[in-house]
Amino acid sequence: MYACIQLGSFQFKVAEGDKIDAPKLDSEVGQALEISDVYLYANGDDVRVGDPLVKNVTVHAKIVSHLLDEKDINFKFKKRKDSRKTIGHRQQLTALLITKIEAK
Repeated sequence: MYACIQLGSFQFKVAEGDKIDAPKLDSEVGQALEISDVYLYANGDDVRVGDPLVKNVTVHAKIVSHLLDEKDINFKFKKRKDSRKTIGHRQQLTALLITKIEAK
């Protein structure tokens, strides 16, 4: 059994017991979430595709931790100007544990 959900501007294919790194959510660690933005639900032969969302399907998740992604390094330079600049960035993420996919 799996589902395709949307968190922020990202879509994830999740199953029960999966851990995903989603964009940062403003919630406490240990708090439970109900995600109703489900685009696809599949359980064996029971496959439901939303138009755009699947009705009566919710995904239950628990916030495990808040963390930082790997560092992205950008390097800018201008030729023949002796100008160089290095910029680094780490995106804030929230680790989620998918506890249950519920379909009615």
